[in-house]
Amino acid sequence: MTTPQLVLGSTSRYRRELLKRLGIAFEVATPHCDETPLPNERAATTATRLARLKAQSLVTRFPNALIIGSDQVALLEDKQLGKPGTFERAFDQLCAMRGKTITFHTALALHNAKTGQTQETVVPWQVTMHEYSDVEIRRYLEREQPYDCAGSAKTEGLGIAMIKHMQGSDPAAIIGLPLIELCRMLRTEGFPIL
Repeated sequence: MTTPQLVLGSTSRYRRELLKRLGIAFEVATPHCDETPLPNERAATTATRLARLKAQSLVTRFPNALIIGSDQVALLEDKQLGKPGTFERAFDQLCAMRGKTITFHTALALHNAKTGQTQETVVPWQVTMHEYSDVEIRRYLEREQPYDCAGSAKTEGLGIAMIKHMQGSDPAAIIGLPLIELCRMLRTEGFPIL
């Protein structure tokens, strides 16, 4: 039995770097799906739906592959936080998050294009922020420029200085790709990791 091709359906450099940690061969492809949350959709549901859509959008290109899709939605109180894209929006996000706890919902989907079966899960992380100042926010944003990260603070970089406490089950999930869950899913598919 030959090992199926593994494809990461993502444009995220963070997810690509995380997957490299496993030391297995994979390809990267750009998924095609509308990432707009649906009206009244819960954050975990949005993340799971988008992870599934990202993986399934690549079936035509990779008809015999195992395709990974992942998405992360940050939730502050009842508001979903996306990637800020600009200094101003990142500043506003970090101001709103000051002293509060945010839940990051990181969803993972592994789609077997050959069988049509999809495994999916969502891994929550609780992140409590410090009571940092506006000056500290500006300094942080000027140094790290985390405009491509939901919630505007990179836990794997200087953003850790803005965080008071974190709690979750898979440390890779907060960065964007739950590796513990991915390994479990790959084993279910008979894909050799070790």
